[in-house]
Amino acid sequence: MADAPIRITTAGRSRQADLARRQRRYLISMGIRVLCFIGAVIAGIAGINWLWPILVGGALILPYIAVVMANATDSRIDTLPLTGGGDLPPQVGPHGG
Repeated sequence: MADAPIRITTAGRSRQADLARRQRRYLISMGIRVLCFIGAVIAGIAGINWLWPILVGGALILPYIAVVMANATDSRIDTLPLTGGGDLPPQVGPHGG
């Protein structure tokens, strides 16, 4: 029996592509964290007393979010389960065949 074709909508990424995507997301998150710290310092110097605590809070929460996002692997599967308890009948084209 021949191998069933992989549906393009459920085909996962290669391991290298998935790792590169997760590393890029982590680096972007950590870059935003650095910008939050710099922004908090600038806001504190400028006397914007309501902004710097928000930026510091964001800088403290971002590492957790970045790690969770970096550990999230591609979870697509190669099969598409059918619901309704059975196989679908053979498809008939518009001209009966």
